[in-house]
Amino acid sequence: MSARDEILATIRQALHQGDDATRRAAVEARLRNTPRGIVPARGQGDRGQQVATFVDEAQRVQASVTQVATAQDIPAEIARYLRSQNLPLTARMGSDPRLSALDWSAAQLEITQGRSNGDDLNGISHAFAGIAETGTVCLLSGAANPTTLNFLPDNHIVVLNQSDLVGDLESAWSRLRQLYGKGQLPRTVNLISGPSRSADIEQQLLLGAHGPRRLHIVLVTD
Repeated sequence: MSARDEILATIRQALHQGDDATRRAAVEARLRNTPRGIVPARGQGDRGQQVATFVDEAQRVQASVTQVATAQDIPAEIARYLRSQNLPLTARMGSDPRLSALDWSAAQLEITQGRSNGDDLNGISHAFAGIAETGTVCLLSGAANPTTLNFLPDNHIVVLNQSDLVGDLESAWSRLRQLYGKGQLPRTVNLISGPSRSADIEQQLLLGAHGPRRLHIVLVTD
């Protein structure tokens, strides 16, 4: 035991706090059972109500939303969207197995994989969760969905499963903690509400100021 440890042990003993195991258990219990704060009612309700709220809120912040019946419909919908915006049928995505398993060639899409270096016009990501309350998509960093795709391409297309939709931000964080244990959490969590924007100059709203100028969400019924 070092001199520092001896001094701290003496202080703990004087304060009657020598039982570290008991104190750690008390702290863990307090963190585990911390009550939730006030949660707005806007994002609550059944699945249908949450979907409707999510679509309304996402569109309110200038995102576009399309709903498809199955995952197999995703490539055709993305191709349709790109054509509607007069954009090339090319896109970059990560190694997310849910996206890699799809038949992109059937929709005449040219897909490249990996993080973006800033030269990609279109990026595709798969969201970890959607937040109905604010129309927000939650994306996790990693090779499956590189964070660079959230910021560098001019057009960001995000796939979101309806089953991953939650009512509020607190529920999204709870879901993240449940699925990822200690030491397994992603390095970065990006919460994206609509395309990038700024009104810093003369209060004129400018889209694409610090990231994509378009955000298109493909909501999959699953």
